[in-house]
Amino acid sequence: MKMWRLLILMAMVIPMIAHAQEKIKERKGEFYFSWGYNKEWYTHSDVKVNQPSLNSNYTLNNVRSHDNPGWDKGLFSIPLSIPQYNYRLGYFFNKKKGLAFEINFDHTKHIIQDGQMVRVTGLLNGRQVDSTIHFSEATGFYYFLNNGANFLLFNLVKRWRWYEAKNGRFAIDALGKAGIGPVIPHVQNRLFGKDNNAGFQLGGWNMGVETAVRATFYKQVYLEFSNKVDYARYSNLKVYQGTAKQAFGTYELILSLGYTWQGGKKITN
Repeated sequence: MKMWRLLILMAMVIPMIAHAQEKIKERKGEFYFSWGYNKEWYTHSDVKVNQPSLNSNYTLNNVRSHDNPGWDKGLFSIPLSIPQYNYRLGYFFNKKKGLAFEINFDHTKHIIQDGQMVRVTGLLNGRQVDSTIHFSEATGFYYFLNNGANFLLFNLVKRWRWYEAKNGRFAIDALGKAGIGPVIPHVQNRLFGKDNNAGFQLGGWNMGVETAVRATFYKQVYLEFSNKVDYARYSNLKVYQGTAKQAFGTYELILSLGYTWQGGKKITN
């Protein structure tokens, strides 16, 4: 009888232990990281230049700009960090409500279109001007944020589950993101034949909103396609013996490959 009692007790306890293990195996949060590439379109903008030592304070009005994706000679023809890339590092601190915090960086390139006619107004070498110039490297002008206009955002993220397979190995989510942060441009230019000292600098701030669709495979690997709108204001950008400021809007398309994993404290189901 004692043996039967022991077997009955074991039959009752073992499932309880297994169930308890299942209840604590899930974790509270979820980390994710992605790397991808982007394409941009920019609004027209004004570039305001102040060069006190030259007695110049003028504006390049309504200039046109473009990006530089970097895959001109084919995919993966150059190192992965040279084209317009982006990365995301985030943490879902509330998986049930789909809420996350994210560090969101876009290595975007902004180049004022070579060969365009640009109206210049203001004070130039002590004289009032209102004239048109041929903005081209051939005539002594270029303006590059080509090693990056570089948007850094600190985002809040909301996730909605659209679909999940019964076996849990495939899911589709929609995400909404919004945030604000600094811009870290690489500033290189030549104005009226005079070059600046090119380099990286903190150059202002930006804010953006992003919508994305994420397809997750085997609970860990995902593809994410995003549309993003960003507004950036640049200030104190280095030019020859002075500074420039500029503001423009950006529309981005982004495709990323990511990895997600459980993190944080263990919780019960």
